[in-house]
Amino acid sequence: MSGADGKWTLSVPPGKYEVVLDESTLPENVGLQGAAGPSRSLEVFEGAMRNVLFPLGPVGANAPPPESEPTMLDRLPNLVYTGVHIGLILALGALGVSLIFGTMGLTNFAHGELITFGALTAFIFNSTVGLPLWLALVLAVVVGGAFGWLQDRFFWGWLRKRRTGLVGMMIVSIGLAMVLRYIFLFQFRGDTRQYADYAAQPGVEIGPLLIAPKNLIMDLVAILVLIAVSFALLKTRLGKATRAVSTNPALAAASGIDVDKIIRLIWTIGGALAALSGVMLGMFQGVNFQMGFQILLLVFAAVTLGGLGTAFGALLGSMVVGVVTQVSTLWVPTELKNVSALVALIIILLIRPQGILGRRERIG
Repeated sequence: MSGADGKWTLSVPPGKYEVVLDESTLPENVGLQGAAGPSRSLEVFEGAMRNVLFPLGPVGANAPPPESEPTMLDRLPNLVYTGVHIGLILALGALGVSLIFGTMGLTNFAHGELITFGALTAFIFNSTVGLPLWLALVLAVVVGGAFGWLQDRFFWGWLRKRRTGLVGMMIVSIGLAMVLRYIFLFQFRGDTRQYADYAAQPGVEIGPLLIAPKNLIMDLVAILVLIAVSFALLKTRLGKATRAVSTNPALAAASGIDVDKIIRLIWTIGGALAALSGVMLGMFQGVNFQMGFQILLLVFAAVTLGGLGTAFGALLGSMVVGVVTQVSTLWVPTELKNVSALVALIIILLIRPQGILGRRERIG
């Protein structure tokens, strides 16, 4: 039985369920809308919450005239914008992955947990401490950068000094990712939660687009941050030193560059960018313990597509992945949209193995 607000909650063990709406219990002149029918099939996982929605509305003489189904051309502009929005979120995470790979050669499978760490940190500051979300975001970025610095100072730097191989470090990163993920699960449980601010906003019509104001602000922040990091890589001494370490660490060290210091700074920047990506992703879809892990494959796809170790390739690859995943829902089920990005990745790498902006390398 639903409450006065029409909502109901039922605790069930994990498994597959079919939820059926008894239409005879609905108020007079109220009926089920749409063609989906009165039943919904879903799977419930351990520690997770699933929502079941039934669109209701007036029937009979009071029913509104039926609306025509939106055409493919009607949906396309909003799908493209959503793809660009997701691409900017991915770009923030992918840039950190690309910088770390470029300077260390490490494929860091724990980078998804840096994204989750940023989102959960902002959730604590916003929903637990009670700070406004914009301030929680700033603090989460600072804490995320500090977390990246601490990781390299007391963990990755120690492994480098012991001359641990890249394959060994990659396997260590997988273990670290699992440890962090289950720490997050233990502390925050498996529910998906929303920030206290801006959880729901009415959309604003801009031409054919319907956009929530928070998404526009997020896009502007992401663009400004990406421009600032790109400018720093191109025009500052730090950027030149980073590119020197990425090209040839031994020669950079011989030229007087402190390679360890540059790598540590890259971890700090990567942690801060991942935290910002996590907060924005949390504003878009909610916060849970495995949100970074869930998009890690798309982040890797973006980095590989753009060209491993190239910052601008990561940006371009992220935009391609974001748009392809969303636009593909015009033809494929939503559950398979990520497959479309991977298919695009395979096709492009068959034509250009080094990625869109990657450099050719001689092997052997």
